[in-house]
Formats: sequence, structure tokens, C-alpha cells
Amino acid sequence: MNIQIDQSETRSAAPERSANAGAVRWVGKGVAAVVVIAVAATAFRLHSSSSAPVAVPSPPSVAVSAPLQRDIEGRLAFFGQFSAVNRVELRAQVGGTLTQINFRDGDIVHKGDLLFEIDPEPYQIKLSEATAELESANARLALATRQLARAQELQRSEAGTVENVDQKVAEQRAAQAAVDNANALVRDARFDLDRCKITAPFTGRIGTHQVSTGNLVSGSRAGSGPTTLLATIVSLDPVHLDFDISENDYAAFQRSRGTQRGPLADTVNISPTGDSGFTRTGTLNFIDNALDRSSGTIHARATIPNSDLSLTPGGFARVRLATTAPQPTLLVPDAAVLEDQTDHMVYVVGDDNVATPRKVETGDLRGGLRIIRSGLKPTDRVVIDGIAAVHPGAKISPQAGTIRFSTEQGNEGAAS
Repeated sequence: MNIQIDQSETRSAAPERSANAGAVRWVGKGVAAVVVIAVAATAFRLHSSSSAPVAVPSPPSVAVSAPLQRDIEGRLAFFGQFSAVNRVELRAQVGGTLTQINFRDGDIVHKGDLLFEIDPEPYQIKLSEATAELESANARLALATRQLARAQELQRSEAGTVENVDQKVAEQRAAQAAVDNANALVRDARFDLDRCKITAPFTGRIGTHQVSTGNLVSGSRAGSGPTTLLATIVSLDPVHLDFDISENDYAAFQRSRGTQRGPLADTVNISPTGDSGFTRTGTLNFIDNALDRSSGTIHARATIPNSDLSLTPGGFARVRLATTAPQPTLLVPDAAVLEDQTDHMVYVVGDDNVATPRKVETGDLRGGLRIIRSGLKPTDRVVIDGIAAVHPGAKISPQAGTIRFSTEQGNEGAAS
């Protein structure tokens, strides 16, 4: 079989394939050019961004002020507890049946008020017997006195003997002794009868009654035998405030007392629990004569007026004890003082507006501000607000601030 191929078709197909290959080569070159241009543009942008100047952040704005100067007295701070000046356990001195209770638990009672009454009938009987014995003794004394007078008259007329007079004298003395004994029995019976009524020994607040009416109570006048506790009463005006002073504080107090004269040495300010400030004053009137070796403290006591009866024995209060007269002192906000391990520091701003840490010695809080004992001068500019944004040696933008002293601070007296 003879196969013939059309040469004309073959010649026409070859130029078409050649043209397509050329088109592909041009497209590839175009894509490569686009990639090169994109890489060049990216490199240009990176180069431009790296060569541009970096923006420097502005210094932090903080408030600065010179330390506040104020005349402040030196003082010590303690924690104390109130106690009653007088406290009495009411107990029966005579035994018997309790018949009356004449108060309500927790009442304020006044000196002489009748509180309890014990059945008086047995003691009235005893008093009646003693009174009758006294009357009989008085009658015998009267008879013996008349007989003695008669014997003495007979002796003067020589109708009687000396022995008879001596006998009548002895009888008269025995009758007198019987009268004295009867008088003692009457006083004893009246004493017991009077103790059937138990009254308030002073003005104060009485607690709950420990025995109800109808119960048999035991009593002892000398307190040597068993007695029944009826109630407890405490005085309220004034009250004592007891607190303990450490050995170091006591030494400082003793030094200050040696240079003070007048009421400052014995005046204390107190802030009872619940009060917002040290609004009450009292008088330091007792310091013990020896330090407690186990605690290293010495006991002290102040007397506090309590005319409104708002202070209760057993309650607590903070105590401030002045040690020096007011003298110029520097103060800064407590938030401006930073702790650096065992030290304290503040940031001071120089003329170049650079913050520099400054070590300071601090005291207690006054008026919401911290006392600076050393480390600052009155002319220093201290960072008082925005301190969190400050770093040692950093430049800052200082703004004028104000330090205010508060006259009503409940936390004054806290140790630093």
C-alpha cells in the first residue's frame, strides 16, 4: 500500500509551532521582569525605612514639689485597752433567801441604789432578842447601882462594912459589863439586818444578775467562808487606758521627759476603735517600776474622762504620747517614698530635669504625709505624682504639684 503525505500541510504546521514557542518565551520574560521590579521596589522601601530618623518618645510628665514644712511635735504611738478604775463583785455578807432584784441587767446604777434584798425576818428576830437582852442588862445595872449607893451610905454611918461595899462595887461592874455585851449584840444584829439590803458602792454599769429571786444565798462578813456572787459593777467615768511601752520607746520617753515641763509630759491623745481621729485626751498617771523581762516592755496607764459614757472597759484604742515640743519638719506624700530593701528613697529632680534617687530617713505619718527626718532639703524638688513612670537618671517633664496636710487622718501615728 502506498501512503502519501500532503507536504503542504506539513510545511504549514511547522511555522505555527514556532510562533507559539516564541510567544511563550516572551511571556516568561515578562513575568521575570515583573518579579525583578517587585523585588526592587521592596528593597527600595526597606532601604527608605531604615534610613528614616527614629522618633524619640517625649519625657514623662510628673508632678514635683518642694517638701511641705510644718511644725510637728515628736511623739510615740501605742495600742491600749480600757479598764475600769473601780470594779466590784457584789457578794452577800449574810445568808438567806433572795427576795428582790431592783435593777435591769446592764443598767447604769448610782451610788446608794438598792440592788438586792435578802429576806430580813431571821435578822429582825435576832435584833429583837438582842434588844430585849439589853433592856434586861440595863435593869440589872440600875439595881446594882442603887445597891452600891445604899452600901456606901451605910458605911459612912458606920452601919455597914467595907466588905459589903466592895461586893456591891463588883456587882455593879458585872452589871455594866452585861450592858456593854448586850449593846454589842444589838449592833451585831443590826449589822446583819442592814446587810440584807445590798446597795451600789459607786456609780457605774452593772452586769447580769447571777442569782434569781427565791434562791438561797450564802454570805460571810469577813469573806472567809463561801459567799454567793450576785453581780459585778464597774465604774465608767473616768476609765483607765492600759498600754505597754517597748524598752527603746521608754528610753526615748525618759530622755524627752527630762527636758519637758508642764502638762505636755503627761498628756496623751487617744483614738478609740471606731473613731476617725485622736479627738480625746487623757493624763498619763502611772508607769510601772520594772520592765517585763519576758516581753521587753514596761506597763503604763492613763486616765481618760468619760462623761458621755461612750468608752467601755475592755475596748481598745490607739494612744499617742508627745515627746517634744513642735519643731520644723519636712513632709512628703507617703506614695512618693519608695522602699529599697531596708532603706527608703524618693526621686529628686535637678535643674536638668533628670530624676535622681535620694536615700531618706522616714518617720511616722502626720496629716496623711510621711515625715522625712533626714536626706532632704527644703529646696529640693521631689516627685510626688506619676512616680511609676520615673527611672533613675531619666529625663522628665516636671509639672508643679501641691502637697496638702490633712487635719483629719485616722491612720496617724502608724510607724514607718
